[in-house]
Amino acid sequence: MAERLSIAYSPCPNDTFVFHAWAHGLVPGADVPEVTFADIDVTNGLAERGELDVLKISYGALPWVLDEYTLLPCGGALGRGCGPLVLTLPGVASPADLTGKTVAVPSERSTAYLLFRLWAAKAVPGGFGEIVVLPFHEIMPAVRDGRVDAGLVIHEARFTYGQYGLHSLADMGEAWEDETGLPIPLGAIVARRSLGAERLRALTDAVRASVRQAWADPEASREYVLAHAQEMDLDVARQHIGLYVTEFTEDLGEEGYEAVRALLTRAADEGLVPPLDPGALAFG
Repeated sequence: MAERLSIAYSPCPNDTFVFHAWAHGLVPGADVPEVTFADIDVTNGLAERGELDVLKISYGALPWVLDEYTLLPCGGALGRGCGPLVLTLPGVASPADLTGKTVAVPSERSTAYLLFRLWAAKAVPGGFGEIVVLPFHEIMPAVRDGRVDAGLVIHEARFTYGQYGLHSLADMGEAWEDETGLPIPLGAIVARRSLGAERLRALTDAVRASVRQAWADPEASREYVLAHAQEMDLDVARQHIGLYVTEFTEDLGEEGYEAVRALLTRAADEGLVPPLDPGALAFG
């Protein structure tokens, strides 16, 4: 009998919503995985060290893990109107005002960071003074309190930054969509290649079935979502799910793969990630 699959994903509402059915044995015929909750910067590191069978990671970390892991064609987060924001205190008039300033980011191996660097290469030609990595939940307080000059934020911060008295200087997703016309590739699901073709196919079927069940009965996952939502209220959790669980979560499709290739190719051209080998994104 095959060992039980180990999986790590974030406690964010989109992940708990998507994986609720599978994690609770509600997908007929699918093995129930052993779940670990961890923020994206942690899961990126787990993947780079080759720990666990299945992980939700950032697309920005994908080039470092593709030797051992394959990209699943479902379960991840791509979308439109859901990109990271650059936040400042009111009064910062333009991106050029960030020249020489300190910016906090949640990770240097994330889609958010790649989008930020691609945007900043044009918008802040003078360059920043310092980039500091802070846990996601510490970034807005740090900007509010003046400990950093700007912060790159993701997830539900799109809905809550006003509570900190902050201003959205720029939307990285908007900049990406205006330039490419493509959706924003945020979070990827990867699985060990060593699981073999049969288990990888079964795993993909289980993830896709879990997504479909979540859509068919969104109330079924409500308790699970809120239990891990870090005091997020129900309305924000629902907005979060609506923004990050899209048709690309069920199936990346041609446009989804094009978006991933475009992001990683542009980032490689800027020296931000290793270049991808041909066929590196192929499943299996």
